[in-house]
Amino acid sequence: MLCYCDAMRNITVSVDDETYRRARVAAAQRDTSVSALVKAYLDQMASVESESERLKRQEIEIRNQITSFSASDRISREDLHRRSH
Repeated sequence: MLCYCDAMRNITVSVDDETYRRARVAAAQRDTSVSALVKAYLDQMASVESESERLKRQEIEIRNQITSFSASDRISREDLHRRSH
């Protein structure tokens, strides 16, 4: 069931005759309309997290897991050089 409330926007999509015919057949097989198929596809596509959004979310999750860090815990430059010889 389509809801035509204030938040809905109409769009126009142009496709060739064969694509339209196939879309109508696919919609009929699913007992729906071409508009409903397109809407469902766009809803699904828009809900998928982009790669950059996923990476930002992962970064936040990883940063939140770091509970303590102190730069003073690092090895001094002198100690590092002594270890390498």
